[in-house]
Amino acid sequence: MSSRKSGSRTLLWSVIMSSPGPLVVGLGLLAGRSSTQIADFIRRSSELLAIIMSFVIYKITNKNENFDENKKALLERRSNLFVGAMMCLGGAFMLILAFLSEVSDKGNVIPGLAIAVMGVIANTIFWRRYTALNKAEPNAILAVQARLYFAKSLVDFCVTIALLSVALAPESMISVLLDFIGSIIVALYLIRCGFKTIRENIK
Repeated sequence: MSSRKSGSRTLLWSVIMSSPGPLVVGLGLLAGRSSTQIADFIRRSSELLAIIMSFVIYKITNKNENFDENKKALLERRSNLFVGAMMCLGGAFMLILAFLSEVSDKGNVIPGLAIAVMGVIANTIFWRRYTALNKAEPNAILAVQARLYFAKSLVDFCVTIALLSVALAPESMISVLLDFIGSIIVALYLIRCGFKTIRENIK
């Protein structure tokens, strides 16, 4: 199988594997009110849109070897600017939410915790896969996906720790602090990635 087909298939699987995350975490919010879980829902929704756009752009720009390079750069730049702006807005919203959220009665965070644990495993696998594909045949989209999935695995680990503390000791001060810190980490991650994406794509 060619590198282009492998890249396209990996991106498609990224979309498929990422799609259930926002839905499951969103349904979990009906029972739980953890600020980390809310932040995680927004973060996963933003990442899913970014992955879908990357998949579409990759398919369009790699459909043949003679695709116009200027048009390719324009498509990638516009898409990245939109995703970057959305991530910055989402991160800013989550920072406000973290400081305004209630500190008691977080409810059921198990759905979000389950997704976060699976996210650590899946994102690590995708990070290694994208790294290998980009090493075999360098591609801007695949390189960004490798960086994105490395960050996603780290954030999912932080979310796992925060939600696990809420699940085990929902009334303790430690769980409250970890939940708050977890939402801050996710928010700052989104803002940092969004700002970096915008900066890299503005001429």
